[in-house]
Amino acid sequence: MQTPWTTPTRDHTTGLVLAGGQGSRMGGRDKGLQLFAGQPLAYHALQRLQPQVSRCLVSANRHFDHYTGWGVPVLPDQLPDHLPPYPGPLAGFLTGLTHCSTPWLLTVPCDSPFFPHDLAQRLTACAHTHHARLVLAAAPDATGQLRPQPTFALLHRSLAPSLADFLQQGGHKIGQWAQEQGRILCPFDRATDHPLRSFVNINTLAELQTLE
Repeated sequence: MQTPWTTPTRDHTTGLVLAGGQGSRMGGRDKGLQLFAGQPLAYHALQRLQPQVSRCLVSANRHFDHYTGWGVPVLPDQLPDHLPPYPGPLAGFLTGLTHCSTPWLLTVPCDSPFFPHDLAQRLTACAHTHHARLVLAAAPDATGQLRPQPTFALLHRSLAPSLADFLQQGGHKIGQWAQEQGRILCPFDRATDHPLRSFVNINTLAELQTLE
């Protein structure tokens, strides 16, 4: 039986920091533990996320001793990273949905330290308006075209079975699965949103140094 749709509120939302990537463009380093302004990237994400949700989790696949020191549950990815094709953030999504004690899960990547302080508020408002089970943030790129930011996602817990099936069948693209679920895009395109900075992803050590 499908979990009933529940109006998303802060009390009904768990936050998840996605820190389970392979860090291939950082030479295999654990991206979430790379220092930015004196603190690990994933810790910046956690601090920004915690005031927006009722509780937080971290999805990680190594260095658990570092992550557990931050006082939140740390969960290994639902699927091993080495299984081809690499499921990427969707493995973290499934981990979060499986362990989520609230009806809603809000995900953020570990490599975006400037995401909006009102991310949860606006995604949940969008879910309420459209009675949606899956909402993705979207922001203008350098040309002004609105682009989905798929790792910034608000998901209803009832999506777990469909995601498990998608991964079992070899799927790994967030966009494909999200479209199949009728995802709604929430635009962050106000003049005060600074989208190029708010949703910046740090993929290399050079980008990290440039940002500092």
